Amino acid sequence: MKRWARKLGMLVLLLVVWEAVARLGLWSPHLFPGPVKVARSLHALAADGRLGAAVLRSLGRLGRAYLISVGTGIPLGLAIARLSFFRDAVKPVVMGLQALPSICWLPLALLWFGLNDSAILFVVVMGSVLSIAIATEDGVNGIDPQLIRVAHTLGVRGPRFSFGVLIPAALPGIVTGLKLGWSFAWRALLAGELLFVSGGLGQLLTLGRELMDVPQVMAVMVAIIAIGIFVDRVFFQTVERRVRRRWGLLPSM
Repeated sequence: MKRWARKLGMLVLLLVVWEAVARLGLWSPHLFPGPVKVARSLHALAADGRLGAAVLRSLGRLGRAYLISVGTGIPLGLAIARLSFFRDAVKPVVMGLQALPSICWLPLALLWFGLNDSAILFVVVMGSVLSIAIATEDGVNGIDPQLIRVAHTLGVRGPRFSFGVLIPAALPGIVTGLKLGWSFAWRALLAGELLFVSGGLGQLLTLGRELMDVPQVMAVMVAIIAIGIFVDRVFFQTVERRVRRRWGLLPSM
């Protein structure tokens, strides 16, 4: 109860500060609306169905791109951790590309795929697959070497070793990588949707900017933050906590 009270208190404090700054008149009310105006705009977007349609469109794109990233990133991370060729030749490339912001891929994506969903999906994949691969490699490298030696001594090799020893032992690190990959994918998706008409949350932001409707812009930003917190706290944090507790990395309840 104390934790929830602190979180609620911080939220109330932020809203009070927001309202106070809006009332001070440092900026025009049209440029810096208070939380009440933003809440009304958010309600209007939800009531006429625009917000729901945009959320479904964005999450649909995110789901497709994220599945591709997971299906590519985990095997790539395992290969980098276990195969010398990938460790020596591929890992430097992965680390170099990871330093490149995902939005930098958009010009190439537009030239290669045109103004369509494929361009956005490509940007999202490039924004998340590398972080998943790196986190998977770190998870494998963090396995107790004695566990691997015991498995080899018992003759556990091939697919049985990979799926029965390697991946389960590295699972806490892999889950952390999946969480990071999702956050990178979410940000890359919205950055891509901002740049051309796409029917998602990014388009609602762009329309609000073009119409000088600052309450709509802030309302969509609040919705984006709420979705991000919900997915992180309800799904990823729950899974991560259970896996870590199952593997003895957290105390039992």
